[in-house]
Amino acid sequence: MLIHSRYPANSTHYAHTQRGVTLLMALILLVAMTIAGIVLLRSVDLTNIIAGNLAFKQAATHAADIGVERAFAYLQANSANLHNSDPAKGYFADGSASNRSPASGQSWHDYWEANINNNPRWAWTLDDSDSDRERTGNRISVVIHRMCLYAYKVNEGANCAGSTVASTATGTGEEGGEIPLKAPSSVYYRITVRVDGPRNTRSYVQAMVTL
Repeated sequence: MLIHSRYPANSTHYAHTQRGVTLLMALILLVAMTIAGIVLLRSVDLTNIIAGNLAFKQAATHAADIGVERAFAYLQANSANLHNSDPAKGYFADGSASNRSPASGQSWHDYWEANINNNPRWAWTLDDSDSDRERTGNRISVVIHRMCLYAYKVNEGANCAGSTVASTATGTGEEGGEIPLKAPSSVYYRITVRVDGPRNTRSYVQAMVTL
């Protein structure tokens, strides 16, 4: 009697082949999942690094407010002697001179690196206690420029920007004898603050004040 099998004679070979293909596909899928996991992990790490750098940059920018406040306090305390430069405090009475500002096409960073860093007396570096450097890691440097062409007194040819002139009253004042109304002299001062913080962060902030 003949017995017919439902499976071909080489069915064992087919089963082994199928199991081999499944194993290969599983390995490929595992490798793809591993690569995707590594990429995701690196992406998260990179995002954290970028966020940290932005936080340090923002902190350095905020720290510049300390430099502006110290500079303005210096100007107020020395208001009677601002026609004389004081390099130890980064103050220059001839701030409108060409060598006190970046040249055309030159950034403030390039100007600072080329000029102020090579002339340490051109900047006022705040004490660590003033800048809270021990806690924040920020080093604050300040340069103050009186916006005048020459280091003279305002009324002696300093050629300052922002100085007001005396005005004469009109109308009822004129009828009473033209009483001259003199406004207090106003001179612009440019405060430039550089903050060097952790992770090589660096920030420049400028403020214009008047006295």
